[in-house]
Amino acid sequence: MGAAAEARREQLAELRRRMAAIPARGAEAAARVPVAEQARREPLPVPAALENLLPDGGLAKGSVVVYNGAGSLISGLLAAVTSSGGHAAVVGLPRLGLLAAAEMGARLDRLAVVSDPGPDPLEVASVLLDGLDLVVLGLNGLAVPMSRARVLAARARGKNSTLMVTNGSWSGSALHIDTRVAGYSGLGRGCGRLRTVRLDVSVRGRSAQPRLGHLALSPANGRVEWVSTAGTALEQPLRLARHVAS
Repeated sequence: MGAAAEARREQLAELRRRMAAIPARGAEAAARVPVAEQARREPLPVPAALENLLPDGGLAKGSVVVYNGAGSLISGLLAAVTSSGGHAAVVGLPRLGLLAAAEMGARLDRLAVVSDPGPDPLEVASVLLDGLDLVVLGLNGLAVPMSRARVLAARARGKNSTLMVTNGSWSGSALHIDTRVAGYSGLGRGCGRLRTVRLDVSVRGRSAQPRLGHLALSPANGRVEWVSTAGTALEQPLRLARHVAS
């Protein structure tokens, strides 16, 4: 037990050292901006196809997002944040496809991965919120009590970071994004090539009307991207097996 506790302390200390090495996220500029204007701060970027479904056109900074569904859309969110200059972390999601994220444009040098956060992943996420723009936390079936949820939400708000939780139960108000695989294209009678993966997306929040959308993972502009499928036929072949959530 003593060795485990010591390893835990070393892990958290290393995370804090890494957070300290990350350049400040515009702190000096923010200090010069009036409070009322800071309240309208730009949200974190998301794949363009998802913008119209989100109340702020992106992930609101200082907020909590509850996500359920395909891991491939999480890869797209990480790509959008890191490719625009932000820093992100993934905690407790060892099966998330980093290759898929890279093919969507993610900057892996701006992405921290903690596959095994130990017995208290919430504590690890709390440390990471101190210096990163987006922290994606896999709860592995954990039901987060209201008291811990409030602490994490307050930390995200105070650090102007976004916390996304998935694979568990979160107590308290938050933006909810739910996805469901709606189908695949390209395979026929046991042969062919997987061309697209289609998702139904539902977004709901405390201060916004529920919104529904339909996305597909498709090659575009020399890389793999999420696109809106409203009235669009996607016919380009694509090897997508590693992009599909298991």
